[in-house]
Amino acid sequence: MTKIGVLGLQGAFREHIRSVEASGAEGIIVKRVEQLDDLDGLIIPGGESTTMRRLIDKYNFLEPLREFGKQGKPIFGTCAGMILLASEIAGTDNVHLGLMDIKVERNAFGRQRESFETDLDIKGVAEGYNAVFIRAPYILEVGPEVDVLATHQDKIVLAQQGHLLACAFHPELTDDHRLTAHFVEMVEESRKSLAS
Repeated sequence: MTKIGVLGLQGAFREHIRSVEASGAEGIIVKRVEQLDDLDGLIIPGGESTTMRRLIDKYNFLEPLREFGKQGKPIFGTCAGMILLASEIAGTDNVHLGLMDIKVERNAFGRQRESFETDLDIKGVAEGYNAVFIRAPYILEVGPEVDVLATHQDKIVLAQQGHLLACAFHPELTDDHRLTAHFVEMVEESRKSLAS
């Protein structure tokens, strides 16, 4: 069975596990670096990106996470996870994993009280997808290898670059598992190609 880890340092990891399992894969909460070796894919959940980075550093996850992505194993960053994946963050020279060729703006849709839900059409994945935005970032710019999958108010909120997927919203907070199922498919494809 395809094994997908959810980085369990902070954020809504249990909800992601539920969504992964509803999509037909095994979900594993990842709290130790050595667990990465057994995974086919990884979700970096929402939370607070600077807090998550502190915990990533504290538990020595930074290089192993970069290596995981460089091996071609799929990573799905949601909300703060998208910020961690980005190669550029507006207003700062500090990047985290720097794996995905996107520039992001943090808290771009406003603070907690400006949280909202909207229906998105996701290219090749879903129409009328119920997306929950909480203190959400968005993508300002994408590199040439990046495919934009969804926008909201002309802002990029979901993109894919090969085996990397990043979204500004929280796919784990609804019962619509179509986006998680898309990631599970990405992981299954990558398993086949990495095995061959």
